Amino acid sequence: MLPAEEQLHIIASGTDRIVPEDALLEKLKRGKPLNIKLGVDPTAPDIHIGHAVPLRKLRQFQDLGHKVTLIIGDGTALIGDPSGRNSTRPQLSLEQIRENAQTYVDQAFKILDPQKTDLRYNSEWLLPLNLEDLLQLTSRFTVARILERDDFHKRYTGNQPISVHEFLYPIMQAYDSVCIEADVELGGSDQLFNLLAGRELMEKSGMEPQVCLTLPLLEGTDGVQKMSKSYGNYIGVTDEPADMFGKVMSIPDELMVKYFRLASTLPVAEVDAIEAGLAADELHPNAVKRSLARNIVAAYYDDAAAQAAEEQFDLVFKRHAVPDDIPEYQADLTTNDEGLVYLAKLLADAGLAASVGEARRLIDGGGVRINGEAVAVKRYNVEPSVLQGATVQVGKRKFVRIR
Repeated sequence: MLPAEEQLHIIASGTDRIVPEDALLEKLKRGKPLNIKLGVDPTAPDIHIGHAVPLRKLRQFQDLGHKVTLIIGDGTALIGDPSGRNSTRPQLSLEQIRENAQTYVDQAFKILDPQKTDLRYNSEWLLPLNLEDLLQLTSRFTVARILERDDFHKRYTGNQPISVHEFLYPIMQAYDSVCIEADVELGGSDQLFNLLAGRELMEKSGMEPQVCLTLPLLEGTDGVQKMSKSYGNYIGVTDEPADMFGKVMSIPDELMVKYFRLASTLPVAEVDAIEAGLAADELHPNAVKRSLARNIVAAYYDDAAAQAAEEQFDLVFKRHAVPDDIPEYQADLTTNDEGLVYLAKLLADAGLAASVGEARRLIDGGGVRINGEAVAVKRYNVEPSVLQGATVQVGKRKFVRIR
């Protein structure tokens, strides 16, 4: 293993907070593999590279020689994580959760080393809890302590309803840490309360408490909002290589170093050198961004796919050409009462937009072209003759040819 101080520098790269940092250093100095925990609730099947940020940090721990425990929260997801919520989450069935979980695990192992990952489902220890167990567990927390949590506090003072079952979420997540004897738990910056609850419960259980490590939210391709499918600014881990490359190239320059630290496979020392080179104007931002895009594509595919994606990017952007391998789409050109086709729905059905709402926003933003001509703002319906055999382009990277 690397010296503890060197490990800490690598681990701290890109993190938001380490609580307490001196305790992590002390654990690392023992020279033994630590048990690093990440719990995820599979409330949706697909993940983007923003979701993958803690997975990348887990992989970093694995490469440093530590043990990783990935907990699929099929038990806690029955409650629904209230973090950052101003209302109660809809509860999913166990069947829905487990279907999502399998897809999530398949995508997570694009990043994690399966041979070095202990995959656990917290229903294993949560669902067998009886009333006596539950009463003993909940007695270790006070309502006042739970209401210190920012989202609960805001809802309580704002007279917004809080269901009693939501109070159980941080307690159950804390119990996960006790059950697996975690040394470190990872989570987003909005998860600090839950992570600290685990630390508190471990102390009250007579165990050495875990260290809490939080990671910042990753902004999407717009550089403003957090990465989210609902904002249309996400880079999916299953995106096609050319699409993934182009999306990375569209991020603002000021986010490049953050993406290198949170979303790439580049060693921390090399990211430090890139950050210094950009600050000193010794590196050209475009060249740096290209290396970032190649790295991210190669991380989910391979070097050959990354090179092909860059060539495709150059074909479209440098030469303003339409790609040769545009997919064809058999569109339903059924017209409405006015004899027009609802273009926004066609874009969503063809996979060019995540939803009809996003398609309308893309049209209003001038991001949709038919045979090279931009669709006018608010023009959500078009004549069928315009679409027959047409090449439809959304943004700079998505094309289909209508059949």
